[in-house]
Amino acid sequence: MTETTLSEWTDPAVLPAAEAAALLAGASWTRMVTIGDSVAEGVREPVPGYRDLSWADRVEEALGEVRPGFTALNLGRRDLVAAQVAAEQLEPALAFGPDLALVAAGGNDMLRPHFDEVEVRRELTGIVSALRAAGADVVTIGLLDITAAGLGPARYREVMSARTRRLNEVAAEVAAGHGACHAANPYGHPVAADPGIYSGDQLHLNARGHAFAAANTVRAMAAYFASA
Repeated sequence: MTETTLSEWTDPAVLPAAEAAALLAGASWTRMVTIGDSVAEGVREPVPGYRDLSWADRVEEALGEVRPGFTALNLGRRDLVAAQVAAEQLEPALAFGPDLALVAAGGNDMLRPHFDEVEVRRELTGIVSALRAAGADVVTIGLLDITAAGLGPARYREVMSARTRRLNEVAAEVAAGHGACHAANPYGHPVAADPGIYSGDQLHLNARGHAFAAANTVRAMAAYFASA
């Protein structure tokens, strides 16, 4: 099937809204905050057959179905590096009083000429530890490798792929070190290598890509909740 014949109701890589809600039915979260860069903000382009929702919107929708009074705040803003996310968003995120926080940061650091993974680890650690100390469960978000879909300048693809993997490893390690959840977007999945999940800028996901990422995130959260 091609992108033009798929919809979110027939796409096997997408969780129907009712199924997403069912996976999170036992969750107790009532206040969700999302912080980070353009991934957190939900930058995207619409796609016919898919609701124009970000991955975080879809997580919010699923939790809203199962938790009366559920509320969410998205502080994500594009173009920020991890240090800016920490400096500008952590305080208002904590002030919101979340019991669940989604954190997507480090992607812009990765795109800099020099990727300082030590700094990114330090900033992510500060963000995750502060949220955990405040009593919130935390989900860090893994990035898809755009080079798997043949995107990005050809001469930089090897470096971009290696950096994406390393950033995801750092985020997963920080999460594991603080009893948090890491939602890894799977390498090797056929949809991850499909250029049809990306926007015209060949960097951000489109609405179909966000639906795919939301499915991965909800499944990771459900597994985390079940093991808690």
